[in-house]
Amino acid sequence: MTLLTIRRVLLSLAVLAGFASAAQASPYEITDERGRRVSFDTPPARIVSLLPSLTETVCALQACERLVGVDRYSNWPQQVRDLPQLGGGIDPQIEAIVRTRPDVVLLAQSSRAADRLEALGIKVVAMEPRNHADVRRVLAATARLLGVPDERAQRVWRGIERGIADAAASLPARAREARVYIEVSRGPYAAGESSFIGETLARLGARNIVPAALGPFPKLNPEYVVRANPDLIMVGNRSMQPQFDYPGWQAIRAVREQRVCVFPDDDADIVVRPGPRMAEAARLMARCLAEKAP
Repeated sequence: MTLLTIRRVLLSLAVLAGFASAAQASPYEITDERGRRVSFDTPPARIVSLLPSLTETVCALQACERLVGVDRYSNWPQQVRDLPQLGGGIDPQIEAIVRTRPDVVLLAQSSRAADRLEALGIKVVAMEPRNHADVRRVLAATARLLGVPDERAQRVWRGIERGIADAAASLPARAREARVYIEVSRGPYAAGESSFIGETLARLGARNIVPAALGPFPKLNPEYVVRANPDLIMVGNRSMQPQFDYPGWQAIRAVREQRVCVFPDDDADIVVRPGPRMAEAARLMARCLAEKAP
């Protein structure tokens, strides 16, 4: 073996050793929204997500192939629709989740599954974004959990910010002061100023009739909306119909003048999920404002 050949072999071995060292990540911890520390020796390779926004976040960070199961509402991107559906936050299919042999289960802080799964020895990380700052924080925390570069999370966040800014810039002046009511669920439950939807609406320059003091998603007395008399109504709710049967709502200006946007199912999912598609949600809301604002 010549000296040159020996040098090439040694160089190849050094490169391989570097790859092996990089693959052997140091143990690390994630502190979730319950304040619990969850330890990992290596990044999880088998992930169950029980919240659509977390499913979308994992995929936006280019780790969709690690998902082995999702909740029944996770439907984006297209490839997650072929994964086992394992119930929802309030009715998780514990036995089915266990059968997927997950390294970690991602779920909402409000989910009923956490304690039961942890009692079975399954790692759980609870994250539930409620506003724009939460979405940015969850992106960063998920990137750390996945063991992927933080730059991926920063790149996704920059795309969200840029998309919202572009949507705002596209609006005509008349749409910027429209008084808007956004319904997210029958009740009526509204998206208030402090919700991620309300924050997007504010970035678009429109005015929310539901103040932050009422909470992010308050249940309202239908009369409240009648008295507020919004210029425009947006409905991001699969169960809602264009015909409003709440008492007195036919007198609301937006209803009377047909200034109502009822988002189709797929668009409604985009609007009501705090995650990587918030820029697309802003575009949908901006289009509604441009078309319907007085």
